[in-house]
Amino acid sequence: MMNILSYMIIAAVIATVLALGAGVASMLKGEPYDREHSGQLMASRVGFQGLALVLMLIALLLANS
Repeated sequence: MMNILSYMIIAAVIATVLALGAGVASMLKGEPYDREHSGQLMASRVGFQGLALVLMLIALLLANS
């Protein structure tokens, strides 16, 4: 169980980094594109960060039980 959870945590962290990179690329692209996509990219990054945090908390709870 912990092995699958570890892979899920890694995937969530990678998704967070990719969403962050996409947000930075959006800012570099310029105003019209960034205005249209920045909110969506930020929301996805926050969602992936939250998922990673919840998965890490679950892993800690399972490790201590």
